[in-house]
Amino acid sequence: MSFNIIPSFSLPEIIQRDPTAIKLLHEALTDHGFFTITDHGISDELLSTSYNLSKNFFDLPEATKSAYAFPQKAGARGYTPFGKETALGETTPDLKEFWHHGPAIDSTYDARILSNINVTEINQFNSNFNSLFSALNELGMIVLSAIATILDKDPAFFDGWVQKGNSVLRLIHYPPVTDASNTLRARAHEDINLITLLVGAEESGLEVKNQQGNWIPISAKSKSIVCNIGDMMQLVTRSQLKSTTHRVIDHNTESSASRYSMPFFLHPSPDIELGSIVDDSPESISAHEFLEERLRAIKLY
Repeated sequence: MSFNIIPSFSLPEIIQRDPTAIKLLHEALTDHGFFTITDHGISDELLSTSYNLSKNFFDLPEATKSAYAFPQKAGARGYTPFGKETALGETTPDLKEFWHHGPAIDSTYDARILSNINVTEINQFNSNFNSLFSALNELGMIVLSAIATILDKDPAFFDGWVQKGNSVLRLIHYPPVTDASNTLRARAHEDINLITLLVGAEESGLEVKNQQGNWIPISAKSKSIVCNIGDMMQLVTRSQLKSTTHRVIDHNTESSASRYSMPFFLHPSPDIELGSIVDDSPESISAHEFLEERLRAIKLY
């Protein structure tokens, strides 16, 4: 089976386990690992405000933004400057800068999950992204419940993994491309985590690679959310669910504009052992070790 379009599902279809939707979702997850969600219930106002606040942050002076950079923490919270992250196996850095926001932690969270950093220059920045984080985390748990059902698990199978997990909301700014010889804003890569929820970008450019090596564009639709499988989920399902290569490219270099997006990376708690959930294979690695290895590989340490 191959694909040339990304299937779309409404959230009520997923929640109600509509048989046709679940069958098609199963096919998507085992073939290429990408789909989109409509009618997801996250308000237009929250999404619009989030984009505006994200733009406001990236418009701050470089010196101001850089004061929020903590490379010794691999950018787990706060700001990562332009040209730092480099896709696995690549030598040319991605053309982006980004901000990481995590859960509002308390003493019940794993001590390795870091606190958020308060941005004092922008009113409501942290409170707004706390709200968006919570909304996306709730949506992610609903998607994971459907995935558990597809895997013949209890619908709550993943709840203990991610309810107080090490998930992260990433605010990304891709500045206008100025060099036509390098139009890859984010080079070909797979995600590290269990699943990713990508709030629709205003500018196109996201592409997914199918099994024939062709790049399939995903339309920029600000009211839909793109979901994809990450490497951790591929690992624990022994590749039954696919973590697929994707990239972000600018095809309009003559009139290149800034691109903003907000992916939410659903991670398990650091203490979760990533062993097979589909067979008796004994191999496993902790979520913390897996993440640390990958952060070094993409040059965030």
